Amino acid sequence: MRSASDTGAAEPGGGGGPAVVAAAPAGAGAPGGDRVAAADPVGPAEARRRERRSRRYRRDVRWSPYALVAPFFLFFAAFGLFPLLYTGWASLHQVELTAPNEMHWVGLRNFSRLLSDEFFWNALRNTFTIGVISTVPQLMIALGIAHLLNYKLRGSMFFRVAVLTPYATSVAAATLVFVLLFGRDYGMVNWALGQLGWGPVDWQNGTWTSQFAVSTIVVWRWTGYNALIYLAAMQAIPPDLYESAALDGASRWQQFRHVTVPSLRPTILFTCVVSTIGATQLFGEPLLFNGGAGATGGSDHQFQTLGLYLYEQGWVNLHLGRASAIAWTMFLILLLIGAANWLISRALRKETT
Repeated sequence: MRSASDTGAAEPGGGGGPAVVAAAPAGAGAPGGDRVAAADPVGPAEARRRERRSRRYRRDVRWSPYALVAPFFLFFAAFGLFPLLYTGWASLHQVELTAPNEMHWVGLRNFSRLLSDEFFWNALRNTFTIGVISTVPQLMIALGIAHLLNYKLRGSMFFRVAVLTPYATSVAAATLVFVLLFGRDYGMVNWALGQLGWGPVDWQNGTWTSQFAVSTIVVWRWTGYNALIYLAAMQAIPPDLYESAALDGASRWQQFRHVTVPSLRPTILFTCVVSTIGATQLFGEPLLFNGGAGATGGSDHQFQTLGLYLYEQGWVNLHLGRASAIAWTMFLILLLIGAANWLISRALRKETT
């Protein structure tokens, strides 16, 4: 009898036939053995092409972010930086709008004349007064509206859109409506005062009354906008703070005072700064409130703001150099407001940490 070594290895399953050994393909070794991989030959032209593609990809990765933000900086340079620098250059010259190419160097004379002009200080006082009268009630009402909208109300989306509607109304349309409301003879406000036994008020010619009337336009237009900002900040407050306050026996009013308001301090500061900047730039409302007065802001300049004063000097009196000095003075005032915002924000951050 022949041994297994003579007939070959037995088949799996115990078959007695000879085993068929398949020839291994070229380059294939036994399990665990070495395998020789065929190299992919790359010609010089293909290598150069791959290198160019690699360099192009690296350039795209490096410069693509700059290309995406470049349009913003181009627009800013054309419509922001250049007008700012040119206005600063014009403020150092005597130049009239009728002959803008004839510029005569006067140095800081336009600024010295500005500081000695009583109408400038009157416009600055009016701007400050209207800013305070409009900003404080506006932000307080906005905070209350946001607190109410923060509750789960039926139709909350409708109310959120409704409070934003005045912001979407144009300045001209809103001002004309308020001119009718504050009319001396046929205004609805004087009619309501008459029902209470008070006499009619000349809202356009009085100092405090005209400033109050202009401020109500600003309050009506911007309260809803600030309310939505406060609402977004309120919804970011962790609910655990309210739950802890409720467990300690705090009422809704105490939760609002000791949880909501402290958490909103950065947002309140932001809205105060933005509202102050808006008050500094106030122009459309006082211009249209008394159309017959034009840029003078009333018969006695009683509600002329810095924006109206700039418009009067530049486009009515045609003193472009003096108007440029006013513009740069307003810019410096805004820088001071920004610096104050930064200092207060840093102080608040130190308190929280």
